[in-house]
Amino acid sequence: MQLTASYDTSFQPELLERYRFAEVRNAAAILSAVAPSCRRDLDDVLAGFELTAAHLLDAGGNKSQVARELDLAFRELGWRETGLVLDIVGALTSHPWGGSEAQVETAKFPGETHKIDNFRDRVAVEVEWNAKDGNLDRDLAAFRAMYDAGFVDAAVVITRHHASTRHAANYLARHFGLVKPTERFTTTTTTNLERLTWRLGRGDAGGCPVLAVAISQQTYTPGLLSRPSGLEHEVRQPVIPVLDPEAERLLEAETMGVQLDLFDDQ
Repeated sequence: MQLTASYDTSFQPELLERYRFAEVRNAAAILSAVAPSCRRDLDDVLAGFELTAAHLLDAGGNKSQVARELDLAFRELGWRETGLVLDIVGALTSHPWGGSEAQVETAKFPGETHKIDNFRDRVAVEVEWNAKDGNLDRDLAAFRAMYDAGFVDAAVVITRHHASTRHAANYLARHFGLVKPTERFTTTTTTNLERLTWRLGRGDAGGCPVLAVAISQQTYTPGLLSRPSGLEHEVRQPVIPVLDPEAERLLEAETMGVQLDLFDDQ
């Protein structure tokens, strides 16, 4: 499946600088055309979100603080959790020779998707900050089913860029002198842009236009007050050095299980 890039001309430069994007079937352009109010909501939520040291360093449990904040922002704009129940009935009709009455055999195939985090006006939005990698399969399967049934025009997944958020978390951990605060980012089999883009490229979303938006190092704002676990008081967030492009390439390759030269992001 060929990836598209309508987001380059659809989003404001400020958002393009703060987030990473990927898409199939010109999802950003479709959102703007068929659901402009939903696109405005998405822009407002992304513009209002600020990545902090606490987001990067604190363990999230079943629902991370990042996901809770973003879901709440959508709920306050009228978006709601939504699921699809779709029962399919099949009928096998046999026509006997000689004009006898046809015999019909039916079977019912119940189907149900998991609940989408946020849904409004035929647009679905899932937030996957650092959950199990299999959540991406579940999300794309739900988008595909809802699109094929005619309930969804486009979908969005908000996730994170693994390479740059890992770099940022490790730098902050060293800066604040914390011990083992970033173990969850050493695991690559979690929800992230790199693994989502691969799934989109192999066509897992079917015909559904899907936009991927990734929180990255550029979403982080130096100078904000934040209080990561392990610190007794709030601290101001330091400037994080930009991750070298070659180092980022190696981390992205590691995320996808590609064997390249070992890299230690010191």
